[in-house]
Amino acid sequence: MSLANIVDAYNPKLRLSQAYTPPSAWYTDQRFHRLEKDTVFTSSWLIAARLDQLQIVGDYIATEIAEQPIVVVNSETGIQAYYNVCRHHAAQVVENGQGCAKAMTCPYHGWSYRLDGSLIAAPLFDGVDNFVTQEQGLKKIRSEIWENWVFICLDDNAPSLETFLGDLYHQMTPLNLKGMSFYKRVEYELDCNWKVYTDNYLDGGYHVPFLHKGLTSALDNRYYKIEVNSKYCLQSCPTKSADNDFSQVRKGLARYYWQYPNLMLNLYEGIMGITIVEALAVDKCRVIFEYYFDNSHPLITEDFKADSVAVADKIQDEDVAICYSVQRGLASKGYETGRLSVKKEAGEHLFHQLLYQDYKRVI
Repeated sequence: MSLANIVDAYNPKLRLSQAYTPPSAWYTDQRFHRLEKDTVFTSSWLIAARLDQLQIVGDYIATEIAEQPIVVVNSETGIQAYYNVCRHHAAQVVENGQGCAKAMTCPYHGWSYRLDGSLIAAPLFDGVDNFVTQEQGLKKIRSEIWENWVFICLDDNAPSLETFLGDLYHQMTPLNLKGMSFYKRVEYELDCNWKVYTDNYLDGGYHVPFLHKGLTSALDNRYYKIEVNSKYCLQSCPTKSADNDFSQVRKGLARYYWQYPNLMLNLYEGIMGITIVEALAVDKCRVIFEYYFDNSHPLITEDFKADSVAVADKIQDEDVAICYSVQRGLASKGYETGRLSVKKEAGEHLFHQLLYQDYKRVI
């Protein structure tokens, strides 16, 4: 079946009570991995770095986003992002990781670039006709700052970050995210499609009582709420007291924000965690967790932080097992599409509709 036919097998116009999930091929067909790189992850604003990693002029972060080599640097004119690709013969200029430098020099042939991306030197290039130094700088990528992070967008024609985030852009201000201090980063590589993991997050807590017994003991699920907006979903639920490890480190109102396509922000009293889901292959993804704490809060001690991360690890282990099960089921002959709970799965419905919109831009 053609890719266009598989995309159009999903009907985004059906209201939630009538909706079906996308065809299983969206999660198993190799062609969707390329399609999403060219649409979903090219046109969206994605987190590239934390602001605390770019404190002084010369600080940089070199990484890969949507399989593109990226370097984000604090230059004399502010934070900038570039493709981490030498204009000579395409070698990576800066080794992946974090550092501080006065200039960026390619290890292949010694081409050197200022922090503003302009070319300083191209050794042994005397006598090359029509070689204009000013035209040989690193190719710039759009970047903007929101709250604690630097975002980049690979599409020069996409709307601004503020427009992309919509109401979420200002909704975070009262929550004082800037008062949260980075604590730890953990990465996992999972053998499932990135959308499987995202669907699991967006099922409105439907799976929590069955899969996460510990977390369930800390949440008052009678008051679980789901709100959807143009490109984000907020799930919220008050916590409750219990005599266990989960309740000790999950207090206050739980807020779970998802921002299309792959960003999740989890907030409790004195705690923030962010999750970024990266597509690596049609059946493989990377899940990045970063943990932040309000160090001025009396609840927050070093033991509390360690216990909080341990609880998150336990929940992650439970999610991983079910995501593997779902990925196997999607590839089987026993499943093609499913239905959505009106009470719980409005977030998933929004996610699928937004995916369809992005796919249709090129199909």
